[in-house]
Amino acid sequence: MAKAAQSSGRRVILVELSGANDGLNTVVPYRDERYREIRPNIYLRKNERFTLTSNLALHTALIPLGDAWEAGDLAIIQGLGYPGQNRSHFKSIAIWETGGDGSQSGVNGWLTEDIMDMRDAAEVDAHGISLDGGMGVFAASSGLWLSMTSLNQFATLAGQREQTPTISGGNNPALAMLLDRGHSLNTAMSRISAKVERLPRSSSFRIDAGDFGRQAAMAAQLIDAGIDAPVLKMKLDGFDTHESQPWRHRDLLGDLGRGLEGLRQALIQSGHWENTLVMTYSEFGRRAVENASMGTDHGTAAPHFLMSGGLSGGIWGVHPDLGNLSDGDMEFTLDYRTMYHTVLRDWFGLTQNRFASHVDTALDGILRT
Repeated sequence: MAKAAQSSGRRVILVELSGANDGLNTVVPYRDERYREIRPNIYLRKNERFTLTSNLALHTALIPLGDAWEAGDLAIIQGLGYPGQNRSHFKSIAIWETGGDGSQSGVNGWLTEDIMDMRDAAEVDAHGISLDGGMGVFAASSGLWLSMTSLNQFATLAGQREQTPTISGGNNPALAMLLDRGHSLNTAMSRISAKVERLPRSSSFRIDAGDFGRQAAMAAQLIDAGIDAPVLKMKLDGFDTHESQPWRHRDLLGDLGRGLEGLRQALIQSGHWENTLVMTYSEFGRRAVENASMGTDHGTAAPHFLMSGGLSGGIWGVHPDLGNLSDGDMEFTLDYRTMYHTVLRDWFGLTQNRFASHVDTALDGILRT
């Protein structure tokens, strides 16, 4: 099972929508009259959305994803959430990143242990690389998990590590373990740096989407350089839209759309799109009912995107019922851990994973095994 996943060469790019994206103004049930009733000031007008199906539309800022939608490379999973929703940014993102529920988060990243079981450190350049400057989902996990914000950092840090004098752990197991980890990181940085330096100048990518575009371009270059890392991590910050949401959300989704489509085009060009899965996540959705500041407060369920040349695009799952709100919040219709199980099982071939109990047929067939 692990060997099959290893030979596939597949990777996942995690995209954190930090601050909690408003799913109801991202994927819009425009024919539902209750949508306008609960959002009389911030609902999306006809010229602010583009139609996907007979009852759903996307924010016009996401028009760059139109080609992916038409090609079947974009899947929208509706109503993701978990029981006992926690509305704390810190606690809920920890839950999403470790695969917990409303009562507690886990210890390690939701996919980190499975990835390390699948590929040991000697077989990869890194188990995962964060491109946003933080560790996030990689925190508290052993293995080769790196955080970089530019390609130059790989070469700089690799050079610094090579100049570090050799120290023996002696009879101190803890020191020996730290030194061994340092050696592994040094080796990883050197391998990555060497591969990046071999890239021709013509392979550089520029994606016009602010800092998110920088991360997307860096991901494309690392993949094009042949960096063997099953997980890459990106982040787009600013989604905590308690006030002035219409223009703030539009600008954020604009960066998201341009960044993801730019990444898609770069990976199509380099021949890696079929083996790459892009997956968005966020700490929670936002309340269905607007607030008095032209914004939305912390909520529950939200849709998320999967993108790849190796999936079955379209609308998946059930949109929360706007006629069945709980104190202004939508009831989630699909446990988010079902998505995690599907990715581990169908993308990486890991049928026995920690989310195997969260089986729901709603996502069967979304990924090509």
